[in-house]
Order: sequence, then C-alpha cells, then structure tokens
Amino acid sequence: MTKQIWPAAAIFAAVISAGAPAGAQTPPASAVDDPSTAHLPPIVLPYSNFASPEARALAGRLMHEPPFEFRDDIAKAREHYGRYNDDRLAEVRALYSTHEERQTMGGVPVDVVMPSEGVSDRNAARVLINVHGGAWMWGSGSGALVEAIPIAAVGRIKVVAVDYRLAPEHRYPAASEDVAAVYRELLKTYQPENIGLYGCSAGGVVVAQATAWFQTHDLPVPGAIGTFCGTGSGYGGDSVFLGQATTGGTAPPPAAADSIGIPNPYMAGVPLDDPQAYPVTDDAVIARFPPTLLLAGGRDFAASTLTTMHRRLAAVGVESDLFLFDGLWHAFFVWPDLPESKEAYALIARFFDQHLGEPAASTGPDTARP
Repeated sequence: MTKQIWPAAAIFAAVISAGAPAGAQTPPASAVDDPSTAHLPPIVLPYSNFASPEARALAGRLMHEPPFEFRDDIAKAREHYGRYNDDRLAEVRALYSTHEERQTMGGVPVDVVMPSEGVSDRNAARVLINVHGGAWMWGSGSGALVEAIPIAAVGRIKVVAVDYRLAPEHRYPAASEDVAAVYRELLKTYQPENIGLYGCSAGGVVVAQATAWFQTHDLPVPGAIGTFCGTGSGYGGDSVFLGQATTGGTAPPPAAADSIGIPNPYMAGVPLDDPQAYPVTDDAVIARFPPTLLLAGGRDFAASTLTTMHRRLAAVGVESDLFLFDGLWHAFFVWPDLPESKEAYALIARFFDQHLGEPAASTGPDTARP
C-alpha cells in the first residue's frame, strides 16, 4: 500500500485504508449498487477562497510532493515521520519559546512544557495534558512537542505531553491506560476541574477514549477536553471521501462506506459497540463528558466524524464548540506559520481558560493571545 506525504492522505491511508474494522456490519447491497450513491463525473474543485493566501500556497506545494512509500515497514515510517515532525518542530521553535523537561509520571514518559514567559497567574493552578497524533504508530518526541509548545506559549500554561505506548507493538487500551496514569499522578497536585486534555488525530480519539475510560476506573471528570481531527467515534461520512479526494490523495473505495470504525492495528479486534473505545455509541457515557472543543479543517477526512460527535454531545446536553477551517486539511495546525494555525492556537487556549476551574487571582488581561 502506498502512503502519500501529504498530511491528510498519509494519515488517512495509515488509519483508514486497511479495511473494515472487526465487528463492522456490511449492508446487504454494496455502496456502488446502492441507489443513494452518487456517481460523479470528473470535476475541477478550486481551492477555498475563505482560506488564507498562505494556506493556498502551502496546499499547492504539498499536493505535488513526491509520494512516500511505506509498505508496512513501521521502522521506515517512523523514520520518515520523525523527520517530518522535526521540521515542524524547528518552525514551531522559531515562533514560540518554551522550556521542556523529560520526566516520568505514573510510570509513563512525558515531556513537561513550560512557557518561557512563565505560567500566568490565572493558570498557576491549572495544567493541560497533550495526547499526540501519528496514527497510533508514531508522533512521540518532536511530534508531541509540535502540538504542546504553541498551546503552552500562547496560553501561558503548563502542558504535559504524554509519550503513550504505540501500535503495532501495543493495542487498545494501552494509550487510555497511559493517559489515565499521568492524569492520576497530576490529580495529586491539581484539582480535576483544573486539568484539561487535548489531542490531534489519533490523539483526539485517545482523549475521548480516555475520558470514557476514567468513568469506569474511579477517576473524576476533567475540567474540559479538546478532540481535534479525531474524536470519540470511528471515521466515516462524506468527509472520508471528499476530504481525501481534495487533499492530494486517492479517494477510498466505495466499500469504505459500509462501516464506521477505525481499521488500524491499535484498534484491531475492538467491537464497535464498546463505549470506552467508541464513546459516541453510548449516550450515558458522553453525557458525562466535560465541555468539549472539536476542531478540524474543512477538507479533513475527520470532519464528518467531528460534526456528528458535536451533534451527539448537544443532544445529551454537553457544552461543546465546533470549528471547521474551510479549505484546510487534516492536522493543518502542525504548520505554525499559517494564519489559521495561529487562530487555532488562540481558540484552544481561550477555550481552556474559559472552561477550566476558577483561575488563580489575577487582574491581568486574557492570556490567550494570538
């Protein structure tokens, strides 16, 4: 199987195109023969005129990058995406200043990221846990720091990036267990309402899974969570096809419409009705979620998943915000120079500032600066 370097196509291929997940129900008629299936002629789709000129230029460049071939060689993939994340980290460091320290919390390796300007008075009693993306198979180290550094700097808040166990060496619920171990350790010094969790792509899924995991493992609900480019549901819907086809990849076969799941080594064999693996399937579980921020690009293959989760959270009365950035792709905000990325960082910092517990005494302005 060929994986593309273009972010949406590469991650979609790694996460989605392996086939239908265990427990998926196949409809009696194939998607091709279903009368509701649209058979579209070739079309030309211009780039969004709502997106920034910087995003347009980057999209044009990335869509014509040469392909990266990864034929189930996990070492090769980790090396490739390690370099990719190292490049993004250099860009992040040029814009945002933090100090990082490698530690172990609850037996789990973490990177503790502190803003160089210092944690603000408002956030003195608050902390965020970051769960990195990378298709559950890569992304620790520089990939995690790419997600943690801008939020720590913009929000002036301590961020703990979790180096959770990866697939294929480990399977679900390894990441939930590791996040829970770090969360349990932080609860020794922070109130649960002052702890937030966020993650992107696979990390966004793990954040939702861990939040469900807490409910059956004697852990309190955190103050707020953010699930970006992935959430407490399997991937499916229109965006699996439209997002993939419009970001430089080949659209998946129609059979991919037959089920909603996560056909990835990490989730192999996990039934689709497991509410801790797929929280969206159980109203009682998601009704206990804290305020939730959902965020993605409009051309993200995960967009349909996020909009569906947002509706389900609203239906059970959970406060949630959804932001889709038109024309942008999966995990777009790992490119820190984009205006949309800077907007996303400010939205994320502001959301947690608004929804975590009462801040420490402060007379200063809002710390979520763009």
